[in-house]
Amino acid sequence: MAHYVPKKQKNIYKLPLVLEPQPEGGYTITCPLLPNLVTEADTLDEVIPNVTDALAALIEAYEDLKQPLPIILQPLPSGSTLWSEMLIPVSST
Repeated sequence: MAHYVPKKQKNIYKLPLVLEPQPEGGYTITCPLLPNLVTEADTLDEVIPNVTDALAALIEAYEDLKQPLPIILQPLPSGSTLWSEMLIPVSST
């Protein structure tokens, strides 16, 4: 008989991001509240996955160093209503 293994719940963080266009294309992405959070993306579609990876690495670094997470890195409570601003690219006609 197969056993049900629940998926690990993912924490959701609310962070401001700055996307700075680069001359060669793409973006450098930083967070003004977390100076150590820096990543890049070639397209807008890559922003969220790349920031997710960078944030996971940053949280892991804090844990490895046995340092407390900054206050801004407290996940939103489970079941919270989420409000988000998103970048939605739409082709012009």
